[in-house]
Amino acid sequence: MFEVSLLIGGQSRAAADGRVFERRNPVTGEVVSRVAAATLEDADAAVAAAQAAFPAWAALAPNERRARLLKAAEMLEDRAPEFLAVAGETGAMANWYGFNVHLAASMLREAAAMTTQIYGEVVPSDVPGSFAMALRQPCGVVLGIAPWNAPVILGTRALAMPLACGNTLVLKASELSPAAHRLIGQVLQDAGLGDGVVNVITNAPEDAPAIVARLIANPAVRRVNFTGSTHVGRIIGELSARHLKPALLELGGKAPLLVLDDADLDAAVEAAAFGAYFNQGQICMSTERLVVDARVADAFVDKLASKAASLHAGNPSDSLSVLGSLIDASAGQRIKALVDDALAKGARLVTGGQLSGSIMQATLLDGVTADMRLYHEESFGPVAVVLRGEGDEELLRLANDSEFGLSAAIFSRDVSRALVLAQRVESGICHINGPTVHDEAQMPFGGVKASGYGSFGSKASIDFFTQLRWVTIQNGPRHYPI
Repeated sequence: MFEVSLLIGGQSRAAADGRVFERRNPVTGEVVSRVAAATLEDADAAVAAAQAAFPAWAALAPNERRARLLKAAEMLEDRAPEFLAVAGETGAMANWYGFNVHLAASMLREAAAMTTQIYGEVVPSDVPGSFAMALRQPCGVVLGIAPWNAPVILGTRALAMPLACGNTLVLKASELSPAAHRLIGQVLQDAGLGDGVVNVITNAPEDAPAIVARLIANPAVRRVNFTGSTHVGRIIGELSARHLKPALLELGGKAPLLVLDDADLDAAVEAAAFGAYFNQGQICMSTERLVVDARVADAFVDKLASKAASLHAGNPSDSLSVLGSLIDASAGQRIKALVDDALAKGARLVTGGQLSGSIMQATLLDGVTADMRLYHEESFGPVAVVLRGEGDEELLRLANDSEFGLSAAIFSRDVSRALVLAQRVESGICHINGPTVHDEAQMPFGGVKASGYGSFGSKASIDFFTQLRWVTIQNGPRHYPI
């Protein structure tokens, strides 16, 4: 069991009132971490620590910031075994946490490379003798709110580019992966970023609304970034707007994978299985809708059914397990209700559907229609549905018939044909002949519609995590009308 403290001003702290909460393994029920349950006063203290650390961090030469972030990336990789040790918080497979550490380290390295790429410009002025500049400067304290499903990747992403831009941070950890998020903070602290540059707040689940509201309302917090569900994202967006705080929101998804009539079906099946079932489908980019041309649908479904049936879900400690656990048993019940609704309304269960506690087998449904909840609602589980259409225009209509718009994929042997469609798919991300689940540190990452707004990733996020300022120098006399 791991004892998880708050990180405030470079110091490990218990909650002000001493309260703790426990996070249990969803498969075994064993306590994985005993966690400090922050108070509102702790939230205030974390912001105050970040505000106090801001002037020194913002004033660092860019290559010094780069060096410290590179050291943090190296230390993150070195401490991979510690992250693997807390994977029991979410019931995920070790290979998922290993990938998390790898990509998170890449994010820190990419952010380090950006410290010298934050440019301004000279703007021509109509005023004689006026030298006008548009400068990008650090904003101040940034609040990052990260989810549990890819804890190391998304916890690090909430911090990396804000730090590169010269801001200081408060990371509000997920109640479901607190040890992983706290460990990210410790790595950055140990890398020598400086006391208070990164602060981590953990809170009991029932306290989350009050803690988040307190953090967003704090006048020292200048930017908010949130990754999570669309439901919670709407709340974060509304709270941020109320306090005139810009918010970057990366929210839910219901990614379509389009299979055109000329697609390489074997390649499409491999991508669909990975995209739909890896990490039990608990990824914002997970493939939820398989939009398939009717001319190849039967063959595609048969091939994918065989693949899905081979992906055994079980306790991650079981050598036979390919897929691990859902985040908890209640998630399984929620997903099963979606499946049952579809089956009751005429959908066909092709394979899977078995649920035991927090373990759900890879599930594939055919014949899903618009009157079924599963057609519209994000399952966030190991469930994919087949939607059949006649021709490219019908496939495009089905792909866009969703409130979400994060990731998408198109399979076709004619890349030009696929590219024409890709430019019309309503999503922030689209991959041709690749899976919907794909992330790289240097890529612009964000969605449209109910999947949020703004982009994470390298240069794409510089605008958000800096303040654009107009500064002038008057050379010589200036004429005034009075």
